[in-house]
Amino acid sequence: MSGVLYVVATPIGNLEDITLRALRVLKEVDLIAAEDTRHTQKLLSHYAIKRPLTSYHEHNERVKAPALVERLRRGESIALVSDAGTPAISDPGYRLVVAAVEAGIQVTPVPGASAMTAALSGAALPTDRFVFEGFMPAKKTERRKRLQELRADRRTLVCYEAPHRLAELMGDMLEILGDREVAVAREISKVHEEIRRGRISEILKQFAGGDVKGELTLVVGGSREDANVSQAQLEREIEKLRSEGMRVKEIAEVLGIKLGYPKKLIYRLALQLDASANR
Repeated sequence: MSGVLYVVATPIGNLEDITLRALRVLKEVDLIAAEDTRHTQKLLSHYAIKRPLTSYHEHNERVKAPALVERLRRGESIALVSDAGTPAISDPGYRLVVAAVEAGIQVTPVPGASAMTAALSGAALPTDRFVFEGFMPAKKTERRKRLQELRADRRTLVCYEAPHRLAELMGDMLEILGDREVAVAREISKVHEEIRRGRISEILKQFAGGDVKGELTLVVGGSREDANVSQAQLEREIEKLRSEGMRVKEIAEVLGIKLGYPKKLIYRLALQLDASANR
């Protein structure tokens, strides 16, 4: 009989965040396939677990997956773990799971810690519907294109980001998505855990010039019901506020908050309308 591939979630920080079932599985399997064997060995040593380890990460997935599937076919059971959280969720594991399923091998998830669900549960933003984007594209052009595609989505947006790219990502979000509510969760379950909540512009100022460290998860409010107004409707709103004596910058601020619409786009449209009116 074939063995079983266990997809085992491990702690994202605090070593107590592991289930009793996960500990039992790790003690019983024939092999543990780990993203970084040195990192996983610390967890195993903490719980006095002595099982063979093999490396399985993004750089050797294509080569290693067939060999692991062959061992499963021979009847061995394998636990797949990543450095932190749930394997295959923005972590290595997808190819091995697919290969095991295609080979008719039983795949059993052992649920547990995940930075995505932990951040979402403490963000104080809607959780009934959300979209998980993993890591946003590192290249600016690709990232901005992806945000444009998500701008009208009413679901809460969850993504990961590296500390050195946080300001750039939030700057793009502010321009393209508008000044939405956001929660930035840092170092979840670790000693320096914190969740900062507020408008994107507010949180951006808080992190400005700072040396941001640690794992980051962003939870961003979705598009509002009235965010997808037509340009004609938007022009009417601008003209109304203009007639009340508001300046262009003030109009962009007011309508950006009211409609959940990018302030820079409102600002540009208002300038265009002014230019047309003065011809």
